[in-house]
Amino acid sequence: METLLLFALLIVLIATSIPIGIALGLATAIMLHFTTNVSLIMIAQKSFSSLDSFPLLAIPFFILAGALMSYGGISRRLVALAESLVGFIIGGLAMVTVLACMFFAAISGSGPATVSAIGSFMIPAMKERNYDAGFASALTAAAGTIGVIIPPSIPFVLYSIVSGTSVGDLFLAGVVPGVIIGVLLMLNCYVIARKKGYMGDGKVHTLADAGKAFREAVWALLVPVIILGGIYGGVFTPTEAAVVAVVYSVFIGIFIYKELTFATLYEALKDAVLVNGATSFMVGFSMAFAAYLAMAQIPAKLGTWLAGVSTDTIVIMLLLNFILLVIGCFVDNIAAVIILTPILLPVVTRLGIDPVQFGVIITVNLAIGFVTPPYGINLFVASAVSGESIEKISKNIMPFVLSMGFALLLITFVPSLSLGLVRLLR
Repeated sequence: METLLLFALLIVLIATSIPIGIALGLATAIMLHFTTNVSLIMIAQKSFSSLDSFPLLAIPFFILAGALMSYGGISRRLVALAESLVGFIIGGLAMVTVLACMFFAAISGSGPATVSAIGSFMIPAMKERNYDAGFASALTAAAGTIGVIIPPSIPFVLYSIVSGTSVGDLFLAGVVPGVIIGVLLMLNCYVIARKKGYMGDGKVHTLADAGKAFREAVWALLVPVIILGGIYGGVFTPTEAAVVAVVYSVFIGIFIYKELTFATLYEALKDAVLVNGATSFMVGFSMAFAAYLAMAQIPAKLGTWLAGVSTDTIVIMLLLNFILLVIGCFVDNIAAVIILTPILLPVVTRLGIDPVQFGVIITVNLAIGFVTPPYGINLFVASAVSGESIEKISKNIMPFVLSMGFALLLITFVPSLSLGLVRLLR
């Protein structure tokens, strides 16, 4: 009953347009007051102490690195590289969008940032080539979800902190699933393009063109190499890797591409501060919410309930995926990772699921929530960039959601897709 009351209260608060961070804090305070004798000061203590974490510092630095890359001319060069590789194929511009999002995902660690950076170039370009505006916006929103799967990934950092799993292992585990999602989205683009007559860009791209585009973008493409290489080479920790990414972003933005000025540096810092402020607020109250869950023994109760539903691993994993997909429609992925990991991780580890693989599973589930109403943050960003209505974008998003759902099933039931690189490099 406590579990039902808690989540019903949270849903009601979110439905009344209360920000997710405040909703988490209010729901925790109300339940503490009426169901326990614990002082409400516990919320402040847990919220503050949870933010006093060295690994958590990786989040603001990765956010800042992504903003610096966006303002420093990186996204335009990544688009040019993607266009030289796949722009000539049927539906080429759509595939360019997906490939550019995959490249930018390896820099930003954020879904909405990926949609904004790539969408500002590619949505107008697709409109000029007579692509349906709703399709162009929906595709960009869907491809932007790869931003939290291919490393570096902000949700992976949070999952690592909550679960005690290695950030480096999670980063490696996200590479193949992110590529699989990107490939499936591109195949979807090809099928739709053939049906609707969306042709390539009409240009003849030579190896020399691809080489030139690669040389222009190589400084950006080195970011994931530096991050993963540094972590696995023992040169720096994941948090230090985030700082290195910021320094590197400033260097190439000012001295290599020469597009990062004091004005754009200020804008990047402002954007990073605003995003990190909201993120830190959510993280703090999410930790207090998670503490109440543990106090009320909700993870143990959920595990008992799931065991009563079925003892079949496949059935339980399908049920968990369904639950996560529904939650992703209403709750931000940052808050959801912090809340759900302590609840679900003990359940899946009893089924023999590796914690690293589950980190990828939960992140992909919640990434799909980026493009499913009513929350669907990527839909809102794509709408802001394109000027198209949420309704029109939502009507075009379903084929891409189905592709991502198929990828989710592969990731869930083929562990080697997530764990292959991790086991190879351990």
